[in-house]
Amino acid sequence: MANIEALFEHLWQDYTQRLCPSAIKVHKLLSQKGEKLSNDHIALRTFSGGKLGLVQLAKHFQALGYEQAGEYHFEAKKLYAHHYQHPDPRYPKVFISELCLPKCSENLNHIIDSLIHDLPQQYTDSSQFLYQGRPWRITKEQYQMLAEESEYAAWVAAHGFGANHFTVSVNELAGFMDLKQVNDFLVWHNFDMNNSGGDVKGSEEVGLQQSSTLADKISVECSDGEIVIPGGFYEFAKRFPLGNGVLYQGFVTASADKIFESTNI
Repeated sequence: MANIEALFEHLWQDYTQRLCPSAIKVHKLLSQKGEKLSNDHIALRTFSGGKLGLVQLAKHFQALGYEQAGEYHFEAKKLYAHHYQHPDPRYPKVFISELCLPKCSENLNHIIDSLIHDLPQQYTDSSQFLYQGRPWRITKEQYQMLAEESEYAAWVAAHGFGANHFTVSVNELAGFMDLKQVNDFLVWHNFDMNNSGGDVKGSEEVGLQQSSTLADKISVECSDGEIVIPGGFYEFAKRFPLGNGVLYQGFVTASADKIFESTNI
């Protein structure tokens, strides 16, 4: 299924060139003798609504055989999410979240409406939009106003579309027993880790442990100048077997809520 590999390669290139250049260094540090790291999942962000909602992003993965496997609510952040899996376990999971605009302020909705107003309804027809960045113009003032209410809204408005993060599967990572070893190794190499909710989020009891670097600081061109803001980050996940002996494949809302904060301003 070459189309899946091609899509993820495009997403990886965009992620490492535009959103998280440090991922290349992390990838090299964790690779043993040049072995390819196993990607547990990627995450994508968007706004709710008919034009750009998570359904519009998901359809391109579903066309390649992915199926919805989980549903998540993040009430405080006003986010809703699905995760998708492919019947072939070699392919990464896909976690797609959206900001629930009806739950946000009138001012935030006015700004988002102004950004996406001229975006054609057909914009999401091609999967290329998933890794082509921001299709609208934004001012520094608009970014700051969004950030005051929702870091997530400001991130999507500034960066557009692309993988917010890739995730190393620690289960298949040579030379490391657990997430603490990975975290300590990266800190020793001068990477800052997200300690919101603890350096390691989750536990063996809930089936999943996660950690992540803090987002790279990225220069973004606005219509009235440049701003330096958080871009993408690199995540690490270790999955544990459930009672039936099969590795847990879902996500833990309490942990994912803290992972979102890797891009906090």
